[in-house]
Amino acid sequence: MKDQINNTFMEARRGSIAAIIQIMNEHLAELDVRIRAIFSDGVLQVLCEASQVEQLEKSSIVEAVKQILEAISPSNIQQVKVHSRIVQQQQLLWLEDITREPKNKLLWSQTITLNKLNIFKQIGNNFHTNKLKTAKIPLSKGIYSMGIQKLNWFEPHVIGIFFLSLLMLTLGIQINKLLNIPRIYQVTAPEETVSYSPSPNNKSSSEDIQAKSKAAFTQAVRLAQRAVADGKLAQSQQEWMAIAKTWLEAAELMASVSPSYSRYDIAVNRAEIYQKHSDIAKKEAEKILGREQGGW
Repeated sequence: MKDQINNTFMEARRGSIAAIIQIMNEHLAELDVRIRAIFSDGVLQVLCEASQVEQLEKSSIVEAVKQILEAISPSNIQQVKVHSRIVQQQQLLWLEDITREPKNKLLWSQTITLNKLNIFKQIGNNFHTNKLKTAKIPLSKGIYSMGIQKLNWFEPHVIGIFFLSLLMLTLGIQINKLLNIPRIYQVTAPEETVSYSPSPNNKSSSEDIQAKSKAAFTQAVRLAQRAVADGKLAQSQQEWMAIAKTWLEAAELMASVSPSYSRYDIAVNRAEIYQKHSDIAKKEAEKILGREQGGW
């Protein structure tokens, strides 16, 4: 489980929209808020949906989204626009829908700018995800400018300075990790060292998450199969756009699967693949539209 969480986190940091959606859905699940996201024109568009208006209180949701994304620090993403609405049935082109009628479709929207982590926070996050590699620290040229021709690493005072520096660096990393990494990404102790008995409510919630993940995975596979079949027969621009919508819906369903689900790794992989298929279908539709407009 720890490896899955770390893998998802690193994929999100590299800019994977599917992984970002997964992490945000996981941490906002307690509020019964569902996340959709699309990267468009250099801006990450995030849609928050819930069944009741009270669950979408603006300041709380915006702050939660900002905290999660700044902790991830995804590459090439700095501008984010957060939208909210009452949950609706699956809509594939939701961004186009809310862009046409924002006042009628949305409760509110808020644009935010992510703060980039400083170097010490980055070191702390990398250390936390077990990805930190040992760095070689070059010797200062100032040592030689003082007239020292050689440095004997086996002299007692040199060894003492070296280990003291190493100790201070390690302590600095640990302190930054404890102070700067948001609580939502702290890794809990292994289960075998913790005496914990889940309450009936926790067990029920876990079973509910598993059931939802299984249903989402199954539905995504069905949609993908339908998209493949339709793609063999598609000829018009409208048909290819419909196929693109189907692939996108399948990708969103796969991205909503919980990390605790047994087929989570497959779901993450397929979410990326389905998204690429959606893009390919859109390009086919654009080609046909271009030929029609060009009159050939």
